[in-house]
Amino acid sequence: MLKSWTVAVAIVVLTGFGWTSDAQADAKSCAAIRTACEAAGFSKGAGGGKSLVKNCVDPLIGGAQPPGQGALALPNVSADQVKACAASQKTSGTKLTAKTLGPDTVAAGAGPVAAKALAAGEKPGPNIVVILTDDLAMNLIGGENGVLQETMPNLAKMQQEGVTFSHYFVTDSLCCPSRTSIFTGMLPHNSGVFTNGPPGGGYEGFMAHGDDAKTFAVALHAQSYATAMMGKYLNGYQPDRDGVPQGWSGWAVAGNGYPNFNYVLNSDGKLVSSPLHLTDELSNLGQAFIAASAKGPFFLEIGTFSPHAPYVPPARYKDSFGGLTYVKTPAYGARPDAAAPNWLQIIPPLDQQMMDRMAEIYRNRARSDKGIDDMIGAVRKTLSDLGLADNTYVVFTSDNGYHMGEYSLRPGKQTPFDTDIHVPLIVVGPGIAAGRTVDQVAMNIDFYPTFAELAGVAVPASVDGHSLVAALHGAPGPWRSIAVVEHEGDTPDPNNPDMPAAKSGNPPTYAAMRLPEAMYVEYLDGSGVIGYYDLKTDPYELHNIAATLSADKKKALHEALAANQACKGQTACWAAQSLTP
Repeated sequence: MLKSWTVAVAIVVLTGFGWTSDAQADAKSCAAIRTACEAAGFSKGAGGGKSLVKNCVDPLIGGAQPPGQGALALPNVSADQVKACAASQKTSGTKLTAKTLGPDTVAAGAGPVAAKALAAGEKPGPNIVVILTDDLAMNLIGGENGVLQETMPNLAKMQQEGVTFSHYFVTDSLCCPSRTSIFTGMLPHNSGVFTNGPPGGGYEGFMAHGDDAKTFAVALHAQSYATAMMGKYLNGYQPDRDGVPQGWSGWAVAGNGYPNFNYVLNSDGKLVSSPLHLTDELSNLGQAFIAASAKGPFFLEIGTFSPHAPYVPPARYKDSFGGLTYVKTPAYGARPDAAAPNWLQIIPPLDQQMMDRMAEIYRNRARSDKGIDDMIGAVRKTLSDLGLADNTYVVFTSDNGYHMGEYSLRPGKQTPFDTDIHVPLIVVGPGIAAGRTVDQVAMNIDFYPTFAELAGVAVPASVDGHSLVAALHGAPGPWRSIAVVEHEGDTPDPNNPDMPAAKSGNPPTYAAMRLPEAMYVEYLDGSGVIGYYDLKTDPYELHNIAATLSADKKKALHEALAANQACKGQTACWAAQSLTP
């Protein structure tokens, strides 16, 4: 069991932890200034003179007066608020690093809440462990060169012992919309989260839409489950500001954990750091939670920041897989034809320097995945050693895929193609037959109802997904034919770690349907452009043949997509997803 290397930060002490002091008043002053900045139009992570901290909070603390020098005027705040907040900043510092941390750290927000005790005679439900990776593409876990066995043997063992969903898709190939769909079971048009930053997304958008009250964690926690969230939660979460959302009895979440070192975790309301690679730290913390919750039932989600850019693997693997080559499909380096959408037409050909760079990126991604695989093995061993394996479901998946060179695109995501929306889903657990593959269309909105059914929890009417329990146990019955994808075009934001890089592809807002044998997409930027890719004859989605469709076929596809864009709740969305246009 790990003892986290807890180091200090002198930061404000807030009401949620039961303290009252001058520091609390100072913190409230800082919060009031932040609120005033937001009301004036400044937003976290936005550029062009609108950045909340850089262009509003910091200037005010530094003595600037309205109207300010940025693109927006500074708000009016009292001199007393500025003085109090400045005092707090001087004693605490705003840079959260291992060098500035200290032992009595308390972060904003309420702390974790213990799970409700089981009633007399009540039988605990099964335990659930979810390992959610970041940007892990299908080509990292399998391919003709045997990558799965070489880099992820523990995941290979999961696949051999459990069930693989071969047609599992995400509602958007972007972190926050996808993760919100996982937590809430809702499509983006119902959760309200379309982007990684406010006002329409990120942690702040998630909270603004009240989605924190709609997660499976809240439902499971009310059913006597100990619930823990570790690693990556949502973009924009700040460990020193945001505390522990409702529904979680255990919490160890980072803000900017992408470099995998020099990170800070909000650990049950206290700010901590560790010299370990973040994946290794999460592995140890996860095992400690399992041991502490062995009487069950418990739910644990470990969200790694790997293999997301900047692709930093554990040091022990930094030189591994030197001869590993990228799994290149016919889409690699492919040039758009005349029917391709404009956002793809403007992408220039790959050059050798970029191809060499992507080859090394791929190796670093595989090295990062080897660290994740170590965690899979360690967590499963802990479950076995504690006698919990036979009553625990272990789920492995990713928030979205990743392209590197396909369609000549530089590394990135957000497209409607399978490279970006089709990701792994592998599950082991009680009643699951070994080595089975499910080819029914599954989506990330299905996690909430699946976990709820396993735990014996009623599924709210607002959930758009459908339980996978029958499919897990080999009896799926009638099933949907459509996976829905909803994406909002991104706008430049230098603080967004998922902002599309130059030439990586930045499609405009679109809605799409991934059908069993086709991909249909409508671009919603007013261009009227549609895409249709016949996966029977064009499995790599290279040729848009929408122009060859009959008027009746186009009408049926459009109406089916419109029904899926408008649906709300399991009944209506299941009906829309079951259409066969």
